[in-house]
Amino acid sequence: MAENEGKKSTNFIRAIIDDDLKTGKYGGRVHTRFPPEPNGYLHIGHAKSICLNFGLAIDYNGLCNLRFDDTNPTKEEDEYVNSIIEDVKWLGFDWQDRLFYASDYFDKMYEYAEQLIKKGKAYVCDLSADQIKEYRGTLTEPGKNSPYRERSVEENLDLFRRMRNGEFKDGEKVLRAKIDMSSPNLNMRDPVIYRILHASHHRAGDKWCIYPMYDFAHCLEDSIEGITHSICTLEFEDHRPLYDWFLDELEIYHPQQIEFAPLNLSYTVLSKRKLLQLVQEDIVAGWDDPRMPTVSGLRRRGYTPQSIRIFCDKIGVAKRDSMVDVALLEHCIREDLNYTVPRYMAVLDPVKVVIENYPEDKTEMLKAVNNPEDPSAGTREIPFCREIYIERDDFREDPPRKYHRLYPGNEVRLRYGYYVTCTGFKKDPETGQITEIICKYDPATKGGDSPDGRKVKGTIHWVSARHAIDAEVRLYDRLFKTPNPLENRDIDFKENLNPDSLIVLKSCKLEPNLADVKPGQRMQFERKGYFCVDPDSTTSNLIFNRTVPLKDSWAKLEKAEKQKAQKSKDEKNKKDSGLISFKDFSKIDLRVGVIKEAELVKGADKLLKLMVDVGEDRLRQIFAGIRKAYPEPEKLIGKSVVVVANLEPRKMSFGVSEAMVLAGSGKDNLSIVTFDSDIEPGSKVS
Repeated sequence: MAENEGKKSTNFIRAIIDDDLKTGKYGGRVHTRFPPEPNGYLHIGHAKSICLNFGLAIDYNGLCNLRFDDTNPTKEEDEYVNSIIEDVKWLGFDWQDRLFYASDYFDKMYEYAEQLIKKGKAYVCDLSADQIKEYRGTLTEPGKNSPYRERSVEENLDLFRRMRNGEFKDGEKVLRAKIDMSSPNLNMRDPVIYRILHASHHRAGDKWCIYPMYDFAHCLEDSIEGITHSICTLEFEDHRPLYDWFLDELEIYHPQQIEFAPLNLSYTVLSKRKLLQLVQEDIVAGWDDPRMPTVSGLRRRGYTPQSIRIFCDKIGVAKRDSMVDVALLEHCIREDLNYTVPRYMAVLDPVKVVIENYPEDKTEMLKAVNNPEDPSAGTREIPFCREIYIERDDFREDPPRKYHRLYPGNEVRLRYGYYVTCTGFKKDPETGQITEIICKYDPATKGGDSPDGRKVKGTIHWVSARHAIDAEVRLYDRLFKTPNPLENRDIDFKENLNPDSLIVLKSCKLEPNLADVKPGQRMQFERKGYFCVDPDSTTSNLIFNRTVPLKDSWAKLEKAEKQKAQKSKDEKNKKDSGLISFKDFSKIDLRVGVIKEAELVKGADKLLKLMVDVGEDRLRQIFAGIRKAYPEPEKLIGKSVVVVANLEPRKMSFGVSEAMVLAGSGKDNLSIVTFDSDIEPGSKVS
């Protein structure tokens, strides 16, 4: 185990749990869950969630469930269920007897749906999916009530039961929650909670033809299982009010939903839908293709569970999105394998070397170190004879400056062997390719040292030609050639695929100690990188996958990040002084705005919602923290204010705030900046 593994890192989720334990919330329990949908294979982003949820349960002596959110029978398969179970086990986590499925609770969910209908909080709607979307409204326009919203409880119960009995076609009717079609949160505008799907379920078979929507099912599953902290990724932040609404209306046990930033990894795509596209279009060789960021793909490529857990610990848990450099993941596997795997010699692009003064019939065994980082790993013997293979790029007929490997007249060290000097070479007359290199060796330099003290600058690896075994070697690289393959939405993400993400080398020459390796076994090929034996490998057809090259750029990146952090700190100190440049000030777009609507924001004791005319063909929605100063917001209507018009829109749980109004703090209270005279909306303020 690498030295970093096992160290607990503090994050905001742990802080919440610590506070809950202090106050006795949930009776001092910590119970989490990992709830994948069985509609694809798990990827490295899921691994982050697995490590977080199971890790918290372990650290707080709590429990963690493995639960499949199998509410969509058209996309779910047993293959995905089995792969997820295998991946979680492989990562080193155990859910004991707590393996659950959403489908375990379908009967109970149906009861809860009827309970909402009886309370007048749900209704059957006949609008089509497109009509529901149209009625829903936009971020700046409220939705419209469905014409079926006021059906009686009796009619809704009858229709819902007929939906369950299969009397209607797919999409003909849905069950919707009755909440608020004018809510600033679109998720609260009468969301669909049940839809008709005449599809066989992978576990329930044909028992059901109606299935709950994820938002409805998710909170109920958490409640039924007694989860304390329901940890989700950020895309569910806007769904939290709906999560709370269902549990409160049903008056059942209420876990706490907490959101964290999902993993974004450079040179990688972590969209399950896009990964499925790569599989279905045969761009990769399945979900476990070693170029895929899936857990099964990483496993086949040679990654260890420890390296992935260390990576997840290093990146930590944050509240906001950021991009993690894939070099850190590569660094973690190098660090882990460096201390644990044996070294071997393998020549991937071989050219023959004939040592002309070495006896033709002689073979001797040389001693090689198995792992210089682990003395307990011992040594092995490798055969040496008159003819050997070396890498083609370890020889140059006309070497460039500072080239220290083999070339005519130059002497190099053979790893664990002798000093050899190039005396000649042969070429193919048609292609000009080097076909054979002629050398002489110094018998006194066995083991790699010279009795007379002369030094050589180059050391190259080799394999005995007489004893070498053949193998196929697959050199895997990053699947995409750009850091963010999804950044440009105007082009197909597949245009960013790396054409060199897989290079297959045949007839590679390996030392004979590798003859009996087994699938999954990991090793380092000296000077080449870390490799593992592919599952398709056999004794007669050895196949090795490159996990990562030896070069580790993360140390340089880490140094650069430290320098960047120091620069940022210096800039922050400058900002803290209260000084900004005129250039910075000129970037602020201040405009006159006229408040047309003003109202309190339900559930927010500091905010007012303002609809402001800034000279455009629409009103801008602005949430301002001035409620204390203006307890009667309608008195603001008609006032001219200063609006910062070029801020990036801010997504809030109540809606999107599209600008900011300037406010100042007087001796009595906070107040917004207004104009005494009428000024045209949109006029620039200088």
